[in-house]
Amino acid sequence: MTVLESIVLGAVQGITEFLPVSSSGHLQIAKALLGVEIEENLVFDVTLHAATVLSTIVILWPEVKKILCGLFSSHFNEEQAYVLKLIISMIPIGIIGFAFKDYLNAMLESPYILTIVGCMLLLTAALLSFAYYARPRIKENISYRDAFIIGLAQAIAAMPGLSRSGSTIATGLLLGNKKSAVAQFSFLMVLAPIMGEMLLNVVKGEVVFGSIGTLPLVCGFLAAFLVGCAACRFMIGIVQKGKLIWFAVYCAIAGVVSIISNFI
Repeated sequence: MTVLESIVLGAVQGITEFLPVSSSGHLQIAKALLGVEIEENLVFDVTLHAATVLSTIVILWPEVKKILCGLFSSHFNEEQAYVLKLIISMIPIGIIGFAFKDYLNAMLESPYILTIVGCMLLLTAALLSFAYYARPRIKENISYRDAFIIGLAQAIAAMPGLSRSGSTIATGLLLGNKKSAVAQFSFLMVLAPIMGEMLLNVVKGEVVFGSIGTLPLVCGFLAAFLVGCAACRFMIGIVQKGKLIWFAVYCAIAGVVSIISNFI
């Protein structure tokens, strides 16, 4: 993989991580279009996810700072309750990541990966459409139960092509939570799982830097971070305006194209 290819893939990750169109699915499509073959697919993908985690922290820093300040209070408060909900939401993805990591990595290397991605993009389109047209009763706060259900949606979205942000935001909206609250919760709940996975990969540094190369990995990381900052800010505004239906249309088209391309 060249430096230019890593920058292109990083930019794709940065754009699609926050838009409800599946960053993992678009990464696989971009790799296929560029003709890029990576021995450690999951390692590279997680590194790019770590970059978008950093962009999330930068864009949502006022909220993150407020949570961190309230976290160390001696009395149980809203910030501590919020962190507890985030922790609850991370349980399903932790289990899936631990139990099915090798299976997911093997799936990324499957000759039918574009068909899998296409099917999951169609499922993403269905979820976004359902969330757009549903009219549940609006709640003031995300409950502990809702946090766990949204976490289940994130775990299922480990499938390549099924949008993590699209699944979690759509699930949160279907449960009746406010758009702004769901968007923020969706972006913050992924921080710990990705940072944990990245830490494991750093510990196994010979795998990360040996098979991919230090320079391409760093360039991809920087591209994903810079583009991710812009995409995160943009997506928060889109969710608040309720314009998710256009992403559903896009996912449906991309899904069909992805499936067809696997047989051409």
